Amino acid sequence: MRGRKTRRPDEANVDLTPMLDVVFILLIFFIVTSTFAREEAIGLEPPPPPTPPDEEKVQVPAILILVEESNLITVNGRVTDISSVRANIERVVAESPNSALIIQAHPKAKSGVVVQIRDEAYNAGFKDRVNILITQT
Repeated sequence: MRGRKTRRPDEANVDLTPMLDVVFILLIFFIVTSTFAREEAIGLEPPPPPTPPDEEKVQVPAILILVEESNLITVNGRVTDISSVRANIERVVAESPNSALIIQAHPKAKSGVVVQIRDEAYNAGFKDRVNILITQT
């Protein structure tokens, strides 16, 4: 083994240029073919300007339905049950047609009772004038 020279193995070189070309082509392809979803924004309107002080403010009567912790229902101070809520609402609306409805519920009242009262209010003709208020104790 005297006459043999030990040769270093050739280092393996990998040319990355074709791979980079393919990556850039794919990047351009995905950018061009992608679609962007439009986000829908909530329309915000400023509050109306305050009324001049010389004008009289018209008081809108409100129907107050109170649901207590024991699910006792009162309509404008009159104790009632769930089946006669709609009749009481319609009676008060007959007296003052453009009144609003406020459902004031105790936090421990059953939510099903509040939903039934709201449904009865919708059936009586209140669609946009129903307010639900949960009182804090």
